[in-house]
Amino acid sequence: MGYHIHMLYFSATGTTEKIVHRVAEKLNGEIGDSTVNRVDFTLPPEREKSCSFGENDLVIAGVPVYAGRVPNVLLKYIKSIRGNGALAAAVVLYGNRDYEDALIELRDLLSEDGFHVIAGGAFIGEHSFSRVLAKGRPDEKDLALADKFADLISQKIEFGMTASVEVKGNTPYRSYYKPKDEQKNPVDIRKVKPKTKENCTHCMTCVNVCPMGSISADDPSVLTGICIKCGACIKKCPVGAKYFDDPDFLRHKTEMEVGLTARKEPELF
Repeated sequence: MGYHIHMLYFSATGTTEKIVHRVAEKLNGEIGDSTVNRVDFTLPPEREKSCSFGENDLVIAGVPVYAGRVPNVLLKYIKSIRGNGALAAAVVLYGNRDYEDALIELRDLLSEDGFHVIAGGAFIGEHSFSRVLAKGRPDEKDLALADKFADLISQKIEFGMTASVEVKGNTPYRSYYKPKDEQKNPVDIRKVKPKTKENCTHCMTCVNVCPMGSISADDPSVLTGICIKCGACIKKCPVGAKYFDDPDFLRHKTEMEVGLTARKEPELF
């Protein structure tokens, strides 16, 4: 019997989507019985819909890592999903710093939703704050490991190994990572918001891609809600009109770009 393969993901700049898609398509070619179903909950309207699966489903669930954890703005939606005995693989994607407890947290959330989480993977993608940190990743080497991940999942299913997977991480989970100032004191950048240059053309790209729906449709220089620093408005603006100027944010960004150049590799469980 084949499985219905599903992609379930949040991906503001497309890096998490790239890995989830690769794994899902590879699995569909090996054990799938139809086209891959896509549930992209990046934008707010999708997170208002109900989402459930069943015992004939295999779900590749992916989220980015924010401050070493599953983004807290996604918890309500993720907890609303119903697994109903479906199999799942948990995927997290981080920007070459660390994924800390994000993978074990996602595994636990999916288990609480009623999934049998049989695999976990931590992959690397271009950091949401930067255009140089892990630039171009996931790359071909990462995608080859995504293929290997799919093969390992297929083998587990073939041999009936559906027990919950052990992954790296701590329980209780560590606190969200906080950047530090020059005196090594923690700084809070949660309320930092992007600014808008005068060259903005009001094309509304940023309005349409903001996963929090926080950019005003009347004036794209105005934020009406929270900013999660996902990078979508900055990286997808066709004229480069969005930017950050907060000193603590920029210091943290520069420190990572300078200090985290050594290539991290995906970890599969």
